[in-house]
Formats: sequence, C-alpha cells, structure tokens
Amino acid sequence: MERTEAAESRENKDGLDPFERFVELSTRAISRAPFFAVVVAVVVVWAASYPLWTSTTKWELAIHTFGGVLSLLLLVLLENAGRRNTEAMQEKLNVLAEALAALMDSRAADDPDLREAAENLREAVGLEERH
Repeated sequence: MERTEAAESRENKDGLDPFERFVELSTRAISRAPFFAVVVAVVVVWAASYPLWTSTTKWELAIHTFGGVLSLLLLVLLENAGRRNTEAMQEKLNVLAEALAALMDSRAADDPDLREAAENLREAVGLEERH
C-alpha cells in the first residue's frame, strides 16, 4: 500500500514542518469568533474612513484589494489543512480496512464467501499483502 504524506510524516515522528505548523495555528485562529470580530472591525473602520479618502473609487479599491488578498491567503491555508485532514482520514480508513480484512481471513477457513469478501475489500481499498 502506498503511504500518504500524512502517514509518512507521522511515521518519521519529525512532527510538522514550519509551514504545516503555521497552517495548524492559522486554522485554529481563523475558525474562532475573535477572527470574525477582527474582520468585522476592519470593515467598520473601512466604512468609517470614507470621509478621509479623496475618491470613492480609491476607497472601494482599498477594501476590495484587502478582501481579495485575504481571501486568497485563507483559501491556500484552508485547502492545505483540508488536504492533510483528508489524507489522515484515508490512512485511518485503510488501516481499519486492513484490520477487518485480516480478521475476515482468520475466520474464513470454513466460509469461502467470507474469504471472497476479504479479497474484495482489499481490492476496493488497494491494500497489498505485506510480509
């Protein structure tokens, strides 16, 4: 069975690299109410700053630029966190399927249907025989 990056990183016990640690911290911060409050405060400050701008176009451009950059950064961070979570979940499912197939094999001596079901399970998740 081919190991995912998430599984290899857990096996190496090196922990997370600096970017992954940053993603973890960012994801925790972004998913809580204080981050939402900060974003709302930025919008309120932007709205209140209308009289300070010489042109309405520049005033609108400022919030659109800020929003676009923030959206892009958050998208990258959240996609990275989602990919790693998906890989970890898939690794767990593979381990469970492998354990279930092994249990089915141990009980399949008297039941050919159970042996066939274990083989189908291995084929479905791409498990390989390990010796």
